[in-house]
Amino acid sequence: MTTSPHQTLSSELAHVASLVELMKQEQQLLVALDADGLAELTPKKNALLSELAALSQQRHAALAAAGCEGSEAGMEPWLAVAGTPELRAQWAELLDAAREAKELNRLNGMLINRQLAHNQGVLNALRTPAGSATGGMYGASGQTIGAGPSKRYVVG
Repeated sequence: MTTSPHQTLSSELAHVASLVELMKQEQQLLVALDADGLAELTPKKNALLSELAALSQQRHAALAAAGCEGSEAGMEPWLAVAGTPELRAQWAELLDAAREAKELNRLNGMLINRQLAHNQGVLNALRTPAGSATGGMYGASGQTIGAGPSKRYVVG
């Protein structure tokens, strides 16, 4: 059974809309520094992305079977020949939603990088005791661990 490229469009659009909503939730969790919330959200987001990839692959295969390029680039030529105004509108809506998801992903990545830089700064501060030129580290007991053999000599 040969499918048509338009058969996955409504499902893809619903999946991308759900992805956008999850990414907005992710952004709120990142701003709130809610690691538990992020841990719950990540598997949902990954499952949605997997389903979306499968739908996209089905559409690409249908485009190739219809004699067009089996990628996003193949949709425009296919729509020019077999598309209806409704299908063109649905495709445009899918592309808009994908652009929104891409922008949310960019912003969320910036939030993650900012938090990683902050965490790295805190870790570096903990590793270098105040006023220490040796750059020692703190051990499990909270006491500084020497940075190596001492250069002090015992005179006696």
